[in-house]
Amino acid sequence: MEEIPSLPETLQRLETIIQAQGLDRSQLLDPAELATRTALAEDTVRTLLAGGLPPSDTVNDRARARISTLAKVYLQRSGRRMSDLAADISRELGISENWARQICEGRKVPNLEITHGLAKYFRVDGGETFFTAPADEALNRALQPVLHTLEKPENDPVQALMNRYGVKGTDLRTHGSMTRRQLERLLEGVFRSVLPEEEDTDR
Repeated sequence: MEEIPSLPETLQRLETIIQAQGLDRSQLLDPAELATRTALAEDTVRTLLAGGLPPSDTVNDRARARISTLAKVYLQRSGRRMSDLAADISRELGISENWARQICEGRKVPNLEITHGLAKYFRVDGGETFFTAPADEALNRALQPVLHTLEKPENDPVQALMNRYGVKGTDLRTHGSMTRRQLERLLEGVFRSVLPEEEDTDR
């Protein structure tokens, strides 16, 4: 199994690629997006990206904060209420709605079994360690797919192209670097270059 690099090494390797290929660092290492993906505070992500140290906290502090953050993001995206979320988690995990609400609001620390259930409910990577890993490890885990794609683009050429041209979403939404039509023409050219030409059946 390939050893996972430390966060400083990951950032150094990403920085080398960004400079060598002229990539947009703000697109690849967007603190707001990474904060959402990791349930870390955006200020913490910015500090870590700048080479700073993670905040001093306890496992309980991390779990409360990240579960609360994840719940808030879920409610904002879904348009649901906290009472709805608490009711869902109550049914899924077999706990009272009051207990579920206090956990989602960051006021109570769940036990390991409930933490595991929350990881499955919210479909987060890393299982319960998503909530308990130190901030630098959490950010490093989120950056590994980016590093892997950029270092080995042959494994995901479309994603590599999207990263190269600053396109975040797989739905081809652009963020100022290319129009949708430009991206479609780019991908069309790539596909034509790697796919065999069709034979003319009329001859």
